[in-house]
Amino acid sequence: MADASTPLTIGFVGAGQMATALAKGFLAAGTLPAQSILACDPFPAAGQNFVQQTGARLADSNRELSAQSSVVFLAVKPQQMAAILTELRSAVRRDQLVVSIAAGVSLKTLTAGLGDETRLIRVMPNTPCLVGCGASAFSRGTRATDNDAKLVQKLLTNVGLAFEVPEKQLDAVTGLSGSGPAYVYQMIEALSDGGVRMGLPREIATKLAAQTVLGAAQMVLSTGQHPGSLKDAVTSPGGTTIAGLHALERGGLRGTLMNAVEAATLRARELDAS
Repeated sequence: MADASTPLTIGFVGAGQMATALAKGFLAAGTLPAQSILACDPFPAAGQNFVQQTGARLADSNRELSAQSSVVFLAVKPQQMAAILTELRSAVRRDQLVVSIAAGVSLKTLTAGLGDETRLIRVMPNTPCLVGCGASAFSRGTRATDNDAKLVQKLLTNVGLAFEVPEKQLDAVTGLSGSGPAYVYQMIEALSDGGVRMGLPREIATKLAAQTVLGAAQMVLSTGQHPGSLKDAVTSPGGTTIAGLHALERGGLRGTLMNAVEAATLRARELDAS
């Protein structure tokens, strides 16, 4: 912010799922009150849902939102970005930070749309921000200040983990942690299906599967050990776990997950080129 004493106000251009997740995460973390958050969306249902979920305000237009915000989050689909940049070009101020969370839209594209003087940071968050477990990365534009980067780091850290990376790595972040929750949801569903097939009630199977994924992830983060070492620690010779791991290897689980990250990364690159 140009003036550290200026109250933080955040405006979301686009009030969809990701904007709602971030706003709810900021509120849950006590980052700012609901009246300091506003959004604008061309679809009334999206705006109404945003207000119901967050208690925040709606602006009548994107330009009005920009006028009332110290930080503007561009939370629209990549295909909508060109029109949004054209609309906001004359509305964005030099004392204002613009944060884009659109997959595949480069800082070069954003700068060309909003002007060379715009302070820009590009972020790739994910929806677990909603429950304070986000995994995000960001890259700053040439005009963004150290204080801008610190502010974005603080906002994202309040809703999970956040790392500053070179922009060339953001598409890989999109493919890994941006799209990754969907991969994990599918894994949880499949584990639950396996439990049901072997006789467990669905509700118990799903909760056991989800808690197992949560616990395993926390073990990786808390211990700092390589996932392979943690895997070896629960794999006894001739036991049940190695039998299950053998089945996963026959099914190509690791290669398939790597292919998923690659496919999503390449699609993010295509979005910026389109």
